[in-house]
Amino acid sequence: MTTAPERTALPPAPDMTQVATRLLRGSVRRSYEPAVAIDWDAPLVEGKYFLPKEVVSLYGTTYWEEMSEEQRIELSRQEMANILSVGLWFENILNRGLLLQLLREDPTTPFAHYVLTEMGDECRHMTMFGKVIARIGAKPYRMGLVDRTAAAFLPHFLHGSLLWVGALIGEEIFDAQQRRIMTDPELQPVVAQLMKIHVTEEARHIKFAREGVVHRMQDASRLERFLVANLQGLGGPTMKRCLVHKGIYHRAGLDVERAYREAKANPHHLEMARIGFAPLAAFLEENGLMSRFSRTMWKRAGFLA
Repeated sequence: MTTAPERTALPPAPDMTQVATRLLRGSVRRSYEPAVAIDWDAPLVEGKYFLPKEVVSLYGTTYWEEMSEEQRIELSRQEMANILSVGLWFENILNRGLLLQLLREDPTTPFAHYVLTEMGDECRHMTMFGKVIARIGAKPYRMGLVDRTAAAFLPHFLHGSLLWVGALIGEEIFDAQQRRIMTDPELQPVVAQLMKIHVTEEARHIKFAREGVVHRMQDASRLERFLVANLQGLGGPTMKRCLVHKGIYHRAGLDVERAYREAKANPHHLEMARIGFAPLAAFLEENGLMSRFSRTMWKRAGFLA
């Protein structure tokens, strides 16, 4: 049986009412309406990338060296469209999980009010992602039948700490990358504006989810700890499959099999994945939620060394 490693003493449980109240105040002070915060009429800048070069999956490979600048920019466009599409899927699932959570909560509390506020943020983010995909001249990537079926059932299983850890898997990996790249001078302005909004508002969502995990772990049963520590490992292969797939290279007009093969083995791209996962990995370890099984799954997916 897979068991979680021994844990050090956990920090004191946060008062979730106080956390929610503080985050509600932050939401009032600093939130964005993408419809007016982004200059949707500004033209795309010729020669600028849609993702920084070092984040593109083929950067540093032999294939990358053979590609023209136009091909590299087009690949960055397709990868950006894919990332935003995955973001749309995730935030859709998260909102449905939060709605189900609200059915079990007192609707008069700051906790319930912040959940509703976060859902509003996520709805604006989904609108923003869709508008940016259209603005950069790309098409969204769509879920297959199996993924759509899984997504329909998944929110019903995301209870308690599973909901919060699931939220962190979808938010923190992208957040860590966005913080590193949103000021890149070679980035298309519309993408930089999107990242600024998303990083600012996701910081509150990540804080809420992290505090929710810490709070829940104080009184979690052995079974809950075991399930969360192991099931979160499934996030590794899921993220890898969503972020690197053949459809991206097909749309970019590349040799699909070669591009896919080199991207999967690209040490630079794997290093970017590890950097993105590092803060979340440390948090899961600190809270005793990284079992031998989950650690192995994240390693196989390339998110841990």
